[in-house]
Amino acid sequence: MDDSAKKNWWQRLTGGLRRSSSALGGAISDLVSKRKLDAATIAEIEDVLIRADLGLDTAGRIAAALGASRHEAGISPDEVKAVVAAEIEKALTPVAQPLVVDATKKPFVILVAGVNGSGKTTTIGKLAAKFRVEGLSVMLAAGDTFRAAAIDQLKIWGERTGAPVIAREAGVDAAGLVFDAVRAAKERSVDVLLVDTAGRLQNRSELMQELQKVVRVIKKIDPAAPHAVLLVLDATVGQNALSQVEIFRKAVGVTGLVMTKLDGTARGGILVALAAKFQVPVHFVGVGESVDDLAPFSAHDFACAIAGIDS
Repeated sequence: MDDSAKKNWWQRLTGGLRRSSSALGGAISDLVSKRKLDAATIAEIEDVLIRADLGLDTAGRIAAALGASRHEAGISPDEVKAVVAAEIEKALTPVAQPLVVDATKKPFVILVAGVNGSGKTTTIGKLAAKFRVEGLSVMLAAGDTFRAAAIDQLKIWGERTGAPVIAREAGVDAAGLVFDAVRAAKERSVDVLLVDTAGRLQNRSELMQELQKVVRVIKKIDPAAPHAVLLVLDATVGQNALSQVEIFRKAVGVTGLVMTKLDGTARGGILVALAAKFQVPVHFVGVGESVDDLAPFSAHDFACAIAGIDS
């Protein structure tokens, strides 16, 4: 990103995380403004961090860092936020990894999974647009054969991005369609194949089994594929995201996360809890509907934005 693009993204990110940063920053300011940073205040700050979905581990580390820094002394809300941002960045740095497309794999197959409403199909469209800008050829597979609307939506993204779409009518066998898509992408020497899948409710075992079947048929053509399995998570679900990651990882071996709808919630801290618990790479975050609202994940920028301080 050039400087103007970085500035533009920082504005989008801070705007998108405003609900999360306001909830967190407001509570910290209320607690710290007129009190010493004693053990009771630190305990209350820890409670605020847990309520912000940051997770017990991270909240505990921040509380310990505050305790070690200036135990009985007065401290400003901004100083507390700086400690919060630094500890969040530490938790997120190991998982802030870009999605790397291996040019020796043609097609580089990316399977995109997630529950209904998480923003899977839109994320695929945005990724297709990004790859096309980077000069890669892209094909889309409309593997969400349960919903005609998802097929139509993917076709629209195909038209927008100049990416061919392999699709059938709703109700056909998803594994068969994906098999055809991988074969077509191979024949055409396509760089990236993005595969949409039906929205799985993670507690419906027969649907998860079908997702596993899709993975098996991909491997029949290329044993190394899918080369990436992205789980798209809706930030507004909060703690429920933890169980989604757990179940999808067991079912299809998730290799990376995309978190969407951070602009629609005060629960953006859940990303920190996910990082601490699972250590799964976070590739992208989304803060809105437009193509530019999905960007590679930066631990530093996210930590500053959620703590409500300048990067």
